[in-house]
Amino acid sequence: MDWIPIVFVTFKVLVLGTGMFFAIKWHYDQGKKEKEKETRAVLLAGGKVAAVFVLSLLGLGLFTFGLIRMLGL
Repeated sequence: MDWIPIVFVTFKVLVLGTGMFFAIKWHYDQGKKEKEKETRAVLLAGGKVAAVFVLSLLGLGLFTFGLIRMLGL
């Protein structure tokens, strides 16, 4: 039996298996990193929307209060 195909096939399986393992690990880690950035961006955007809502509510309340005082209600 020829030993060269056995050695080359074994080497090929080991190299491709190792490469696949590190490729999957790298993509998994990149997804984790992106998820952290994405979560931070969503929280930042949500905070901005909440701040705009509170400021709008405050402005509407002040406008209503001024209108009521002006009309003498």
